[in-house]
Amino acid sequence: MAKLANLHRWASPFSTISNMTRRRGSQGPSHSTRHSNGADTHGSVAGTPPYTVREEPIGTAKHVRIVGIGAGASGINMVRTLRRSLSSYEHVIYEKNEKVGGTWFENRYPGCRCDVPSHNYQFSWRPNPEWSNFFSSSAEIEQYLSRICEEEHMMDVIKTRHKVVGAWWDEDRGLWDVSVLNLDTGTEFRDQANFLIDASGILNHPKWPDIPDRESFRGDVVHTASWPSNFCYANKTVALIGNGSSGIQLLPAIQPKTKKLYHFIRTPTWVIPPRITSMTMLGGPAKSVLSEIELDEKENFSQRQIEKFKLDPEFYHKFVKTIERDINGTFPLVLNGSPAQVFAASKVVQYMTALLGGDEKLCEALIPKFPLGCRRITPAPGYLEALRTPNTEVITEAIAAIVPEGIQLESGEVIKVDAIICATGFDNSFAPRFPLVGREGNVQDIMKAETPQGYMSCALAGVPNYFTFLGPNAPIGHGSVFTLSEHIARYIARVISKCQTEGIRALAPSGAAVADYAAHVAAFMPRTAWAAPCRSWFKGGEETGPVTALHPGSRLHFFHMLERFRGEDWEYTYDGSENRFAYLGNGFSTRELDPCADPTWYLEEEADRPARW
Repeated sequence: MAKLANLHRWASPFSTISNMTRRRGSQGPSHSTRHSNGADTHGSVAGTPPYTVREEPIGTAKHVRIVGIGAGASGINMVRTLRRSLSSYEHVIYEKNEKVGGTWFENRYPGCRCDVPSHNYQFSWRPNPEWSNFFSSSAEIEQYLSRICEEEHMMDVIKTRHKVVGAWWDEDRGLWDVSVLNLDTGTEFRDQANFLIDASGILNHPKWPDIPDRESFRGDVVHTASWPSNFCYANKTVALIGNGSSGIQLLPAIQPKTKKLYHFIRTPTWVIPPRITSMTMLGGPAKSVLSEIELDEKENFSQRQIEKFKLDPEFYHKFVKTIERDINGTFPLVLNGSPAQVFAASKVVQYMTALLGGDEKLCEALIPKFPLGCRRITPAPGYLEALRTPNTEVITEAIAAIVPEGIQLESGEVIKVDAIICATGFDNSFAPRFPLVGREGNVQDIMKAETPQGYMSCALAGVPNYFTFLGPNAPIGHGSVFTLSEHIARYIARVISKCQTEGIRALAPSGAAVADYAAHVAAFMPRTAWAAPCRSWFKGGEETGPVTALHPGSRLHFFHMLERFRGEDWEYTYDGSENRFAYLGNGFSTRELDPCADPTWYLEEEADRPARW
């Protein structure tokens, strides 16, 4: 008993230790430089103080401040992940819009919806059995995200109408200096952070067409990504430029109300049958479960079906998992020459030909010669049918300029219109929307001058303590962003926790690791349709060139890749001490000193350990 009492005399209570950690963290320890020789037997270097043991237990988490950018799906999920994963931290998110939701707040054009099934376009930790349609509208997704923020009390860390306009890394302090603009007051202020998490996304910065004299047009010119609530197209002659995902959703939604609709396209696009038809036709896992679901002709769930989802959680879970399996199995469709790609392409050609009524001009303009998957594959109910209506005309001739009365073609002909709608997508350059200055300069300049490269899409070489969702070569075309964001968030949280508990002030992936990763991406992509010649945002809007927007593998491949942190790929700067093992501390563990922790957790570890790949 005397020995036990003596032990507790040396072991400070956990709360006291935590307070010590916070106080020390606020002092801003000096930059650490690692030495490879000249150390004495105690680990000191000639002319420097000897190494001393840190009087804290292993596992003590230093206090950190985390600044997030963007409150779309990724930013919202990050709030929850940090709450569940970290202790001793502050977190604030700056969101430029007046509401949360990101792309689903900004994109509100008629017909806008997600092309991933609703029950799989949700957080795994927040199932919603009440989705009204097999593919949710943008408004319904926005409501889902807003409801989560309210019910999970997340708005206390989210500052809307605040826009990050610059960030600079300070090596000596080991901090990010962040400049923020309050859009309501017009004032700019500075914040600072140990870690900067960029969840601003890549599908939220409208890209206007590179057409001369756009400002000369006398009518309305709008972009699908910033749709004015008061824009009226009814009974007007309208030009719709672009046949990407937005354009092919918008056209059938507005065509019935327009007087005349000119659809300008420069590239064919694969338009697949309705997803339910495709799932059934390809005979995947979803075929059987879909036969048990009640949907109307517009793919709305019946009220009885919604009630069944709510009252029978086992069936609901089975439905979600089965659809997810089907989505995860589509990767072979983009592998060049695969049986799945050959079969699917032949069926899509038949489908498009039939819905275009065999019209030679339309088939030539719309059905691609490039491989299935080279551009984003999108279901577009009603699109092909709308192209054959009397008030719709497809124009494939190049646009020379915009003139006061409409659009001038290269032939000199002027198409007179009342309004011009640009469904021309987004700026997918991956260059930050603000100056982001790391160790090697402004990332904006680097990204614009070179092919964008990142580390597993989550981090950048030479940019310490900076993480991003959906950076270069992210799996943006691999299914639900919601589930992707969960895996990325857990990865980021693990790295921050490592820094908190192992005395790491700053870390960034090494240039060599990023170069090796980029080399693998470049070598893999020619296996896929993504790299084939076609104009695609996967290649930054170019017809040929490196694929910068997609992950080199399947969806499950990405999840597997992020399962473990590869510490050998990163470069570290330590807090204060030169000794990388200073975090080992005074010989005790927080697990034995925390009265709320299980000090014999290791006896349960084997039973609770999650399955590995």
